[in-house]
Amino acid sequence: MISRAHFARLIDALLPLVAMLIALLVGVLLLLMLGTDPIEAYSALIRGALGNVSGITQTLTKATPLLLVGLGICIAFRGGVINIGGEGQIVVGALAATAFAVGFGEVPGLILLPLTLVSGAAAGLVWGGIPGLLKARLGVNEILTTVMMNQIALRLMNFLLRGPMLDPEHVAAGTSIPQSATLPESVWLPRLVPRTLFHSGAILAVLLALAVYFLLWRTTIGYRIRAVGLNPHASRYAGIPVPKYVTLSLALSGMLCGIAGAVEVMGVHHRMLEGLSGGYGFSGIVAALFGKLHPLGAIPASALFGALLVGADKMQRAVQVPSALAIALQGLVVLFVVASDLYVRRRVRRRVGSDAQDMPNLTDEEAPDEDAAATGEESGSSHVQEEREESL
Repeated sequence: MISRAHFARLIDALLPLVAMLIALLVGVLLLLMLGTDPIEAYSALIRGALGNVSGITQTLTKATPLLLVGLGICIAFRGGVINIGGEGQIVVGALAATAFAVGFGEVPGLILLPLTLVSGAAAGLVWGGIPGLLKARLGVNEILTTVMMNQIALRLMNFLLRGPMLDPEHVAAGTSIPQSATLPESVWLPRLVPRTLFHSGAILAVLLALAVYFLLWRTTIGYRIRAVGLNPHASRYAGIPVPKYVTLSLALSGMLCGIAGAVEVMGVHHRMLEGLSGGYGFSGIVAALFGKLHPLGAIPASALFGALLVGADKMQRAVQVPSALAIALQGLVVLFVVASDLYVRRRVRRRVGSDAQDMPNLTDEEAPDEDAAATGEESGSSHVQEEREESL
């Protein structure tokens, strides 16, 4: 029989799906206001994302950068910081990967391909580490600095694509289209399905999700990151260098976003161009929230939001609804997912408070013995603490 604690965790896990359904129901009202048949619109959305091989592969292709960004968001949130700079970190990762691959195109592909990925990861790590240092050393709000770093990255991209990184062939032809030269074919990520854009970067993203899970829950570094996120004051008292792990959280988050940029260049576009980030830096936050800020939960959440992005394009073409409706749906999902998470946290706090009030009323016979109190594994408060950590 399912215990009360396990049933409560099951309900908490299903709340994001309930939030998604509520957002879609509100979307029905928006479609009706636009004079569109909601059944026809949502049918077009599902067919576009999952109706054939092309739709499924496009969904998985979109899900790949969403997952990588979502993993970075999971690390940042678990470390108690908020990374809104995914867009800029994607851009600098893609720029670094492109510059490295084009500049060292004569290097054998077996060496060039992993080094290109590493260059994108390093650029993202630096771009995320700067706000981390400012937060850790000077107390500067990381939301402000990451948003500002987005703008700096976009201006840097505009400068490079119209100057040093502009494709020489376009310069010779006098067209000056703001895009880089094509990457050497030796660094192109292999296609998993012929004649589609679905590439092996998806496998890399899933492997990194497993690695992030292992890092956060099976290593000392991950434990300290989560401890700092849960209570920096207690962590500092316990001897954990809080500034170091705040910086590390944002740096690792930026690194994964940089990998997302490199994967987009190497797997989809094969050159750096404007608009490459595609809003993944913000959509990845939504995917991470929907996945309960857990690296394994981010895998299906990214696939779901990839389907939403692909299906929204199909819906726009099929029933002539504005593309902004998809953005509105994402915003509604964020609203309801965050509201559900707030509900879970308040419920856990109320349960902790009620347990604390009940403890003094225990009789001597009801009170736990010293051995049970020492282990703490069988006490009623242990699963409450576990639920609180999972919800955070």
